[in-house]
Amino acid sequence: MQEILDAILADELDAVGGLAIPDHYRGVTVREEESEMFAGLPTHEKDTRKSLHLDDVATPELGPGEAMVAVMASAINYNTVWTAIFEPLPTFGFLKRYGRLSPLAKRHDLPYHVVGSDLAGVVVRTGPGVHAWKPGDEVVAHCLSVELESPDGHNDTMMDPEQRIWGFETNFGGLAELALVKSNQLMPKPAHLAWEEAASPGLVNSTAYRQLVSRNGAGMKQGDTVLIWGASGGLGSYATQFALNGGAIPVCVVSSPEKAEICRRMGAELIIDRAAEGYRFWRDDYQQNPKEWKRFGARIRELTGGDDPDIVFEHPGRETFGASVYVTRKGGTIVTCASTSGYEHTFDNRYLWMSLKRIIGSHFANYREAWEANRLVAKGKIHPTVSRVYSLAETGQAAYDVHSNAHQGKIGVLCLAPKEGMGVRDPQMRELHFSAINRFRGV
Repeated sequence: MQEILDAILADELDAVGGLAIPDHYRGVTVREEESEMFAGLPTHEKDTRKSLHLDDVATPELGPGEAMVAVMASAINYNTVWTAIFEPLPTFGFLKRYGRLSPLAKRHDLPYHVVGSDLAGVVVRTGPGVHAWKPGDEVVAHCLSVELESPDGHNDTMMDPEQRIWGFETNFGGLAELALVKSNQLMPKPAHLAWEEAASPGLVNSTAYRQLVSRNGAGMKQGDTVLIWGASGGLGSYATQFALNGGAIPVCVVSSPEKAEICRRMGAELIIDRAAEGYRFWRDDYQQNPKEWKRFGARIRELTGGDDPDIVFEHPGRETFGASVYVTRKGGTIVTCASTSGYEHTFDNRYLWMSLKRIIGSHFANYREAWEANRLVAKGKIHPTVSRVYSLAETGQAAYDVHSNAHQGKIGVLCLAPKEGMGVRDPQMRELHFSAINRFRGV
């Protein structure tokens, strides 16, 4: 890998395609033999620092329609946490099912899983049939891996029956020195961003775009009041920016004064610190507390001048979903993904059906949505939310931070990049957006 890295650092990108690709590379893995290592432990006690390993792994064969990318930086998403704690089930079942699809897909069925669903890097090889990208191109990748052999996927690729999340339901992900992607996952790297900044938006930015902005999601419009859970986090921070950028009115829900301050620095004015205000939406493990839903709804109306949310941007899931359905305005929309606090949602259906509300499920984004979300980043309309950066060897700790909610925005990981701040190609544009880029680091 050193020759490839030297060429990238020397800006000799045209030479990258002529360099040999090593037969092994370093990647962060979980191991199938350890998939029961946390059996019997509660979720919060499962330690990603024990299950994520930095291993030498074999370089996969490059197939038609694919690209090999030298990964300069990646980032942590919650799906990396799920993979590392083997919840809701070990990801090796995904790899086995994918492996049965075709001889080429069989490459992914291995006793180890190279994880990661974000990257920023440089194309080093392309397979047959790839014409839009070439070695030396600086790219970011979105995480939709899709076969597109079924008619179901040609109106919206998220509806393809063989749609998967790369690095979670496929192998050879982005937390590594090399990554294998389909060429239609690639997008231009925003020129004013450093590698770790460019890597961070991919999954969460695209997810927030589809969930909130796209006609496939809530279809947010100017003037909408949007309740955003976890508004300073990896997903919520992009939803907050989309609301502000699109003329909506975000009501940001956070869990600490520090996270509230991040929302203020983004430009949000209506903020609820649910920890400070002591909301307890569940009486115990089995019963919710409607009085707390009502208190929460009253607080929202107090901030908005009497308006209930037109849209609730839902991703915590079990812990908050009952409250989300209750507080949404009549005819409003709850749009949901992720369910990081639990998949089994309980709510009072009277507040849904009698008030004509809608629940929309949303999952990642199609190529067009991901491209538009990346285009807004490239134009400086939406900004990266990197709060901290780790080395590849420290990925276990990085994932632990996300698992324990000891983070804000996104956690970046340097893969081949030797230090932060490298890869900026448009310093003038960076200077123009300097304060916005740094707002998540407390600068």
